[in-house]
Amino acid sequence: MKPGARLDPPAWMDDGPSHRLFAALEAAGITARFVGGCVRNALLGRAIDDIDLAVDKAPETVLAALGAAGVKAIPTGVKHGTVTALAEGRTFELTTLRRDVETDGRRAVVAFTDDWLEDASRRDFTFNALYADRDGTLYDPFDGRADLAAGRVRFIGDADRRIAEDRLRVLRFFRFHAWYGRPPLDAAGFEACRRNAGTLGALSGERVARELLRLLEAPAPADALEAMVEAGTLDRWLPEYAGAARLRTLIARESAPDRLRRLAAILPVGTDATAIGKRLRLSTQDSLRLGVMLAREPVLDLSGGLRAWRAGIYRLGNKLYVDRLLLAVDTPGDWRGALALAGSWTPPELPVNGGDLLRMGLAPGPRIGALISAVEDWWVAGDFEADRAACLAELQRRARAA
Repeated sequence: MKPGARLDPPAWMDDGPSHRLFAALEAAGITARFVGGCVRNALLGRAIDDIDLAVDKAPETVLAALGAAGVKAIPTGVKHGTVTALAEGRTFELTTLRRDVETDGRRAVVAFTDDWLEDASRRDFTFNALYADRDGTLYDPFDGRADLAAGRVRFIGDADRRIAEDRLRVLRFFRFHAWYGRPPLDAAGFEACRRNAGTLGALSGERVARELLRLLEAPAPADALEAMVEAGTLDRWLPEYAGAARLRTLIARESAPDRLRRLAAILPVGTDATAIGKRLRLSTQDSLRLGVMLAREPVLDLSGGLRAWRAGIYRLGNKLYVDRLLLAVDTPGDWRGALALAGSWTPPELPVNGGDLLRMGLAPGPRIGALISAVEDWWVAGDFEADRAACLAELQRRARAA
């Protein structure tokens, strides 16, 4: 694989931690190059999430070289060629060059190689097969840099073959388009995804949810999402999809992306969040939050001013109120004022409880809860102005009247 152009190395590519890591590898005759997402984002001047390197020796050799140099190394995925190195507080993922021996659409059996082009050829998209030396020298066997500049997500080689190797690549095609693409989508890639959409049912809910939620975190994911629907890729996993109109409005309102809230924005109000949570293997906490966001009740009163906003925040809690508020794109009222209040006002605690009724001589039972609930409604309707003495008096009055 021949070197090509150069990029201006960002700080992380040529600083102390990288120097120490490369010195340890070079001392053992191991060639290492940055690869994939970190190179892609470096070319775009974007922040990186992880630092991945490809190396031309087996993982056992890499472990021995790092250990001999005093660099902490963890055999995180030796079977698949991956070693995690910790150099001066920075984490690096090092993976031995590989070739596929067998694939079944979900996982691959790999063999190690020292052929850089063979390793590049098994990757999914052209701009994910970019390698770089520490000095910024690029290796670009499939013109990935040109595709990246054009905002074009293009499969390496035959798109159907790449998808047959790993069905998740259908979803990755749209996810990478959301983050790096510009219209129009690569026609050959899109048609291959359309042809293979029916195979996605064999994937696990966790893998599908991971790709979908990462797509939704992109700055402007609506067009990619609509293309997914056109290709039929959500038919099995999100048949409830209700369009991207509310998502577009939500994105214009929010100060930072929230992937679960964005998921709620593409679903109809009243959707069974429990069923979606099970299908996508969401955590219990996320499923419950999604359920609150999709619930028909309570209906937010945004036109009622501070009193109505405080009541809503009290009932839902600040964070869930913000969720419902940002999603209430068709509700009239000053949503910006309500949002500001949700960020600054702490709801008070009800000044009375069931123990007060027991001290008044009431017997334990359902009546206790009903009376507390009634006084709470009265207290909220009064905009939380009643103090403990007033709430106790109201509690006594209702207890006598009941």
